[in-house]
Amino acid sequence: MISRARAGDSDAFRELTESYRRELQVHCYRMLGSFQDAEDALQETLLAAWQGLGGFEGRASLRTWLYRIATNRCLNARRSASRRPAKQWDVPHVDLLDPTRLGEVVWLEPCPDALLTGALDTPSGPEARYEQTEAISLAFVTALQALPPRQVAVLILRDVLGFRAHEVADMLGSSVESVKSALKRARASLPRPPATEGREPPPAAGSPAEDATVARFVRAWESADLDALVALLTDDVFMSMPPMPFEYEGRDVVASFCARIFRAGRRFDLVPTRANGQPAFGAYLRGPSGVSNGTGLYVLTLSGDQIRAMTRFENSVLPSFGLPRSLRNRPG
Repeated sequence: MISRARAGDSDAFRELTESYRRELQVHCYRMLGSFQDAEDALQETLLAAWQGLGGFEGRASLRTWLYRIATNRCLNARRSASRRPAKQWDVPHVDLLDPTRLGEVVWLEPCPDALLTGALDTPSGPEARYEQTEAISLAFVTALQALPPRQVAVLILRDVLGFRAHEVADMLGSSVESVKSALKRARASLPRPPATEGREPPPAAGSPAEDATVARFVRAWESADLDALVALLTDDVFMSMPPMPFEYEGRDVVASFCARIFRAGRRFDLVPTRANGQPAFGAYLRGPSGVSNGTGLYVLTLSGDQIRAMTRFENSVLPSFGLPRSLRNRPG
């Protein structure tokens, strides 16, 4: 198969690489935090692999060789100055509430769970420390973006994918000692998992416990029942909305923000989906013409039966989740 691909057989190359395509895209997403940037990096990876297949000597597996190319393409992207800039407040008819702080990871985008199907089933290597599902969560991907590029690469390759130190050193053109040092610094910088912070972990995806919390959120949001919504929030609930940098922390602050969203009779319909292994919803503002227009996508981070984070993304991400830009108003 490799000989045929080296001879210019594109079908043979596609057959060689197709089984790695999704896991490579997820790897690029973890590295870059942007679904669109990850797609671009994947295409660059496959093109570079196609053009450089003659130099593949087989000393490592084809999968490892592809990860080497993808990682270095992502490192180049991380070091570039072309990341998506922050946007100003642009929510019509809603006054901006003074934020708790301004976030820096404004290029963050959600990853549709449809992409993750099969991509997270690949067995991790013996060095892995994170579950694949935990390492795709919005909190984890966001935290990665705050690390220096090389530390991000080392931590993902070692602790998420389980490659050995000497394999990572070869991928990065570095020494084993340098890899170990970068990994130590990266581990020290990442926030601890919820369980070690005294928080309840999220319920299992699709479990009755998750379904019950999600149903309560939908009822509260669609009916603009602020009291019911507030009852779902943890004391330290956190809300962000990339590419706008405004971040809000604490139940009272987030409640004030939501009150402004609901003000003036604004009502929404929510269409369920999933992002980053978490419950998510396309939000559609009901209009007088009988059409609800998509205003964005909300992703919930749960802790037990409460919500400890809400992340709002722009309506431009809706098509990636198979959601329309608008829909007919629901009866009543």
